[in-house]
Amino acid sequence: MKKLNIVIAGGGSTYTPGITSAILSHIERFPMAEIRLYDNDSKRNEDMGLIINQLLIEQNQTDIELITTENPEEAFSGADFIFSQIRVGGLKMREQDEKIPLKYGLVGQETCGLGGFAYGLRSIKGILELVGYIQEYAPDAWVLNYTNPETLVGEAIRRVYPGIRMINVCDMTISIEETIAENYDYDRKNWVPTYFGLNHYGWYTEIYDKSLGRDVMPEIIEKMRAKSMNVAEFNEGDQTWAEAFKMMSTMVEYFPDYLPNNYLEYYLFPDVVVEKSDPSYTRANMVMEGREKNTREMARKIRDGETENVLNFNFGEHGNYIVDIATSLLNDEHRRFMVITPNRGSIPNLRQDAVVEVPAYIGATGIEPIALDPIIDFHKGLMEAQVAAEKLLVDAYFEGSYQKALQAFTLNQSVNSAYLAKQVLDEMIEANKGYWPELN
Repeated sequence: MKKLNIVIAGGGSTYTPGITSAILSHIERFPMAEIRLYDNDSKRNEDMGLIINQLLIEQNQTDIELITTENPEEAFSGADFIFSQIRVGGLKMREQDEKIPLKYGLVGQETCGLGGFAYGLRSIKGILELVGYIQEYAPDAWVLNYTNPETLVGEAIRRVYPGIRMINVCDMTISIEETIAENYDYDRKNWVPTYFGLNHYGWYTEIYDKSLGRDVMPEIIEKMRAKSMNVAEFNEGDQTWAEAFKMMSTMVEYFPDYLPNNYLEYYLFPDVVVEKSDPSYTRANMVMEGREKNTREMARKIRDGETENVLNFNFGEHGNYIVDIATSLLNDEHRRFMVITPNRGSIPNLRQDAVVEVPAYIGATGIEPIALDPIIDFHKGLMEAQVAAEKLLVDAYFEGSYQKALQAFTLNQSVNSAYLAKQVLDEMIEANKGYWPELN
């Protein structure tokens, strides 16, 4: 089998070790000649290069060539697979996304609410530039995209590059399933889940367990109503995630028919989320003082010549999931995954041009989404409003329209006032100068 040239765009990300570890654990199915770390932050990329080089040494894979670069031609020429996880503006801008809405009593979160919309307007510019480079230097490569917010990114890419060989995927459903399985003593590998929604905005309708021969979702919901979940090992000690999984019990208490994505708390209970939030210390600060600090410390030790027991990271299924998709593409395995894709009938009573998250089979020719049953008015109403808000935001990006941006901010399902939406939008325009398009 041909050895592959792999690019991680956003190579300096703290998630890069997880993706690399997953690739190395599947090396027989996914043989690698080169791994290229591409990032416009040379310091972070250099640090990650030291960490990945140490990982290759420890895994006895020193025949794999490691390249760190800020040059798109060097990064993408001859690439076979590109894993995209860019964060335009970095954690400093994420901090603004989270803190500005909280000043006005609105949800401040990385991918949800108005923080997610601010991030989306930055991400669109960055991802379109990235895809432009890929089209120029590696038009036949498969791009597996983790860049958030994914439905906004997916909508923008669909408009400009409809033929790109890209699969948009989020690992949150896997994290939810891993957490449920660990809490209630199931084996997720036996599950065939059915799910519908938008990115970070969806519901499970069934979780069929092959080993038991039945849908286990009703009993999971009952267990969750009786006792909230603890965080899984990969989120151990993280109070934010502990609170999020406790809120899942509240959501199934109110709406017990389906199992929600935990991110729906930001839309169903925004007042509760805001009340629990600290406007001066948000998730971005936690990440900067946690994963980011840990990564810098690992790089420092390696730079100083320390190599024993230096590597320290645990990111659960994040890396494995995206590599499993890559191997399913490469080897025509037709395995089933959750993907983010234009609707085109998967949810029959939702607008066809919505970018949705649904199950699909993946083989050599790409994704084959499954057909789902019509959804009920409660979920349909929530989704249609959010889809319209996202469409308006992408329109605002391409048209440079302040009015459509304001409409999008007002319609976002975490917002209860056009007055507050306008205040947040105006402050975010100032904070995002140089990142957002000019809005008139």
